[in-house]
Amino acid sequence: MAGAGGAPSDDPLASEIARWQTFLATHQSSGEIWKQVQESTRSNLADASEALANGRRALALQKLVSVRVNLSAMEYLDTRPPSELDAAGFQAEWKRMGEVLHGELATPKPDAFAGIRPAVARAFAEAASLQIRAFYDAGLDYGLNTMTQSGLYFAGGAQAQRDFVALAGMFLPPSPKPLPRLAPLAPQLDAFEDALLAAYVPPASIDRHPDFIAASAALKEARELDAAGLRDGALYKYLQAAQRLPVVRNGADVPGRLAALEKRLDESPVDSSIGQLYLEIARADLAAAAPDRPATAAAAIADDVLPRYFAALAVGPRPSPTPRPPAEVTVTLVRWPYT
Repeated sequence: MAGAGGAPSDDPLASEIARWQTFLATHQSSGEIWKQVQESTRSNLADASEALANGRRALALQKLVSVRVNLSAMEYLDTRPPSELDAAGFQAEWKRMGEVLHGELATPKPDAFAGIRPAVARAFAEAASLQIRAFYDAGLDYGLNTMTQSGLYFAGGAQAQRDFVALAGMFLPPSPKPLPRLAPLAPQLDAFEDALLAAYVPPASIDRHPDFIAASAALKEARELDAAGLRDGALYKYLQAAQRLPVVRNGADVPGRLAALEKRLDESPVDSSIGQLYLEIARADLAAAAPDRPATAAAAIADDVLPRYFAALAVGPRPSPTPRPPAEVTVTLVRWPYT
């Protein structure tokens, strides 16, 4: 594998980041899709490189996952011949990709990722696995109702997530500790949804509307993963939703509280890499803080996210969830999938 500047690298994560940095800098394309991909990936790819340089490997991989799918989808799109840009050619290619991805379009079994370590890498793989079908199905709708290039882009995204799942275990060193045994998260997800709905009032519902959308989307993914028995991915997405919950945070002595939480993570008898990811996010947020940019993510992680993580890992029987009343109103949020 090659590192930055083409030099050999023994670090697969550094090599993968360098590969996509080169692609972003040198790829030639035209059209609105490439412009949007460039704008959405440049910052995250730089953040991935910075996180790796600072020893925050889990954060670097998280940032890489978010850009890799878009750049890989673009790479696929720009290799398609002109014959696939009309409706008939697009549908033929979409069908062919369905055959290529056939084994990965079904919901995976809970033990499908048993060999992937550490827990956070397994969580990333589980989350990506459910997106394969979502991207593939979205491709047909986008291709037929907008433009065929969009449909092909989503088909390429499905392939990119399939490829990442196959690679997920190579980027982070495995933990010597056993994976945590996670119970179903439905009670915690229900309680979080209640908290999210309670917080959705002005002015927060107006001023921080994108945070509500992001939290709601992550919660939806967490429910899907939990229902499939993919507990590491469900925990990761649940905590991601909690990080975006728009409530007032306690900003007092965040570094001190994070130090105490780090000690708990280090002393955990199980693989704590999912919790370590959020600790790395908090450390990076503190490092970037300035008078006009408070460390709100770090405060959220210290106040709420890591306490939720430890609660999810708590040993002992869980109380049966209280039946939830039927929904009186159903709200459907439509967004560009998984961005």
